[in-house]
Amino acid sequence: MNNSTALVAALRAVLPPASVLSDQEDTRPYECDGLSAYRQLPMAVVLPADEAQVLAVLRICRELNVPLVPRGAGTGLSGGAMPIADGVVLSTARMNQVVRMDAYSRTAVVQPGVRNLAISEAAEEHGLYYAPDPSSQIACTIGGNVAENSGGVHCLKYGLTVHNVMRVRMVTIEGDVVELGSGALDAPGLDLLAAFIGSEGMLGIVTEVTVKLVPKPAAARVIMASFDDVVAGGNAVAAVIAAGIIPAGLEMMDRTSSRMVEPFVRAGYDTDAAAILLCEADGTADEVEEEIARMTAVLQAAGASAVQVSTSEAERLKFWSGRKNAFPAAGRISPDYYCMDGTIPRKHLARVLTGIAQMEGKYGLRCANVFHAGDGNLHPLILFDANQPDELQRAEAFGAEILALCVDVGGTITGEHGVGIEKIDSMCVQFRDAELAAFHAVKSAFDPLSLLNPNKAIPTLNRCAEFGKMHVRAGRLPFAGLPRF
Repeated sequence: MNNSTALVAALRAVLPPASVLSDQEDTRPYECDGLSAYRQLPMAVVLPADEAQVLAVLRICRELNVPLVPRGAGTGLSGGAMPIADGVVLSTARMNQVVRMDAYSRTAVVQPGVRNLAISEAAEEHGLYYAPDPSSQIACTIGGNVAENSGGVHCLKYGLTVHNVMRVRMVTIEGDVVELGSGALDAPGLDLLAAFIGSEGMLGIVTEVTVKLVPKPAAARVIMASFDDVVAGGNAVAAVIAAGIIPAGLEMMDRTSSRMVEPFVRAGYDTDAAAILLCEADGTADEVEEEIARMTAVLQAAGASAVQVSTSEAERLKFWSGRKNAFPAAGRISPDYYCMDGTIPRKHLARVLTGIAQMEGKYGLRCANVFHAGDGNLHPLILFDANQPDELQRAEAFGAEILALCVDVGGTITGEHGVGIEKIDSMCVQFRDAELAAFHAVKSAFDPLSLLNPNKAIPTLNRCAEFGKMHVRAGRLPFAGLPRF
């Protein structure tokens, strides 16, 4: 009996037959996440329905020394859910129940497979909602959000996943059930909850999450401001924050993005503008009116060529629909796109946008810029055609140089998409050996056998040394040793 046969037999002994997939036809849908350029078939995929089944799967993987990759909805964009060839993918899709909704404490207890948007749908009858709203919120799950510390267009005012999760129940590879955080405002001991959120499935498997809910605002309106210059638009973002205003959302799109989105969604965007800003105010009707007036004055003083304010809830949602559909709209103008994710200090927005424009010429590829401007989280969409020789490699090098620029201005290589396999070499640009060793120590404390999502997110010191040599030889930031589709 070979390793694969023994593994599948062991898994089928503890799970219902339909919960263990091993035929290639069945495992093919799990070979990648949203970073579809890199694919790998696993030995098996398991779909546990509860915590007891998760524990049984972990026990088998531990006993057989088989690596395991956790997977939510597969909407991640950094390859964090890409399988290991000789490993198991554990999908939490069937753990999709809202366990408890508590309107009094404004919390919800949910299983990891519950969709982000479904939490708000369940809380709607209580006048509450879950604030983090990634563009993929209709499909992405709370377990994946915890793994990547996801944000969304309203993260400027309401925070990322880490700011909206109070407790996580998880199981370790050694079979321990651990609760991090609590239902109170604070928990005793080290803040392991913050360390766990964003750990990309490398420390444990989420089985339950307690999230904060917030009241739905009585009113919300959004400004669409046009700028004749991208630099002026970037500076306007800094001006809004400098004025002491924290909008519910503050997003920016360049002309390429607007022209890409408008025929797809018909959101009413100014496609002649070099850049547009979407600035939302929410709260009571009086608060919204005052904040809209203040933001309008700041934007006009910063050089806005036109300012349009939504006059109805339908129009507000229409304005946002364009931003939220930027990624799928890219398919209208390019066979492929590569979505980057870096974060910079707001004051450097103009500098980085100028740098990206120069890189377009260097690499011979277009780039559509859409991002959470308020907190400096960039999402450049590098447009390419994988059928053309060398275009994917040029797109990767382009993206890596954007991340290097983010680090150079005091930012980071990821804001909400995670590192996965996509940015593992860029980790060598941002962190020193001692820092990487500390990351490995945290990983080892939770997962001493290194079976949970191994070889993701944290590069080895040897990899960084080799990466440095390759960077000097090739003059670019390469990917190395990953299976490419």
